Amino acid sequence: METEIELKFFVSTDFSRQIRDKIADLKVLQQRQRDLGNIYYDTPDYLLRRHDIGLRVRRYDDVFVQTLKTAGRVVAGLHQRPEYNAELDSPVPDLSLIPADAWPEGLDIEALSANLNPLFSTDFERQQWLLAMPDSSQVELAFDSGEVTTEEGGYDPICEVELELKSGQTDALFVLARELAENGGLRLGNLSKAARGYRLATGYEGEPVKPLTMVKVNGQMTVEQSFVKALEHALDHWHYHEQIYVERPEQNAIFEMCNAVSLIRQALVLYGGLIPRRASALLRQELQWLEGELEWVYEGRAIERLLDDKGHFLRKLNAQKPLMAKLSDRYDELPERAEVLELLHSSRYCNLLLDLSRWILTRGWQPFLDDKAREKLGEQIRQFANRSMAQSWDELLSVFAEGNELDRFAYLDQQPRLTRNLMSGCCVAALYDSEERETFRLPWLDLLQGIEDFQLLEPVRKLADDEDLEEEDRAQIEKWLGRKEESLLHAMMQSRQIGLQLDPYWDI
Repeated sequence: METEIELKFFVSTDFSRQIRDKIADLKVLQQRQRDLGNIYYDTPDYLLRRHDIGLRVRRYDDVFVQTLKTAGRVVAGLHQRPEYNAELDSPVPDLSLIPADAWPEGLDIEALSANLNPLFSTDFERQQWLLAMPDSSQVELAFDSGEVTTEEGGYDPICEVELELKSGQTDALFVLARELAENGGLRLGNLSKAARGYRLATGYEGEPVKPLTMVKVNGQMTVEQSFVKALEHALDHWHYHEQIYVERPEQNAIFEMCNAVSLIRQALVLYGGLIPRRASALLRQELQWLEGELEWVYEGRAIERLLDDKGHFLRKLNAQKPLMAKLSDRYDELPERAEVLELLHSSRYCNLLLDLSRWILTRGWQPFLDDKAREKLGEQIRQFANRSMAQSWDELLSVFAEGNELDRFAYLDQQPRLTRNLMSGCCVAALYDSEERETFRLPWLDLLQGIEDFQLLEPVRKLADDEDLEEEDRAQIEKWLGRKEESLLHAMMQSRQIGLQLDPYWDI
């Protein structure tokens, strides 16, 4: 068995020119070009796919090599997957050449072998360079250009760069990747050729946008393991929705990317008492930059809701049509899809993801720790979680206590605080009873929704002062806004009262 460690990027068709420029100062130990043909196999019910296993037979020259890749780990484009290779005499798989311990327990290998069928093919030209890095590590750089096809006529072009660590330190992959990303034009990819082939073979119509879920931590984890789990969870969510947006103009996918960034930033705060801020200074700076680049998303979501169903939300206003026209104009001023895609292929964006991945994999905070912090990070997570959730609760009580009178402005000011506290819950709340947890979180999520509803009114509020509107229409809008605001404030007070009466789930 070998463990493949590689970074994968999606690039433009002419990227090979940039590769040659970037490696000009490196020692090339070996260079070659060849055509590769691959046939991927599975059963009619996709048994291998369900176990996250890929089985292919690769042909180059007159040699056939069977490869089985089992479930591994992917963090922001860095793939670590155990693989098993064996030479064959033909393109027909021979499962007897794969060690028994490579398979999931209980899998009937004979039945599997009898039901295997070719599912799709990947055929591409590979330009390959074996490079000696300055730290003496060896990295193989490959540029693949070709296609994924199925017998039914499915087609997907291949244009990828892969960096694979052959010997030495994982850090060498990231050093070379940053060099390649200097001028932009590439995007970290979690989709393997096999995954794209399965999409074609199964009639893939697009992944759904998913809400951010709880980080899957358990009581046996250490504080440090839980921290890593939170970061990886957020990165998975981020990368999943980035791919959706690249495939189709789904605005909610960008919103979920923003949620992932928020979770990373809050994880850095939550564990900040043990991990010094200077350890993550550059990452926090770049995450803040990205949040600024995507800040328009929240206004865009509000305008979309206002315009939804032909402006149903504004139906009681006499000035509904001119308001909708002005909202549409404002929406058109927001960044277009082409601008967002340019950001996702930019050097700075790519380097942010590379740096996050590198920081996690190399435990980049370790050099900044003292012995006491290391000891604390090595403790089991429960006590840390109990303490952190209690502190978070005290912070909420100081602001949202029943005796505190809060108007629209106060709620809008407190949205970041409420979001941070809910994100802290996402990091560790899976440790506790799910029913008690969800019951406790629900009124606070309702309160956050109420604040978002206040934000929904802001574009209308700005337009109410438009000089093009009749005085009577402006007065009606003001009255309408007042009623909406009063109704929201009443509902939000009820949510606060319910939330304040519940027992914290971490104390139960």
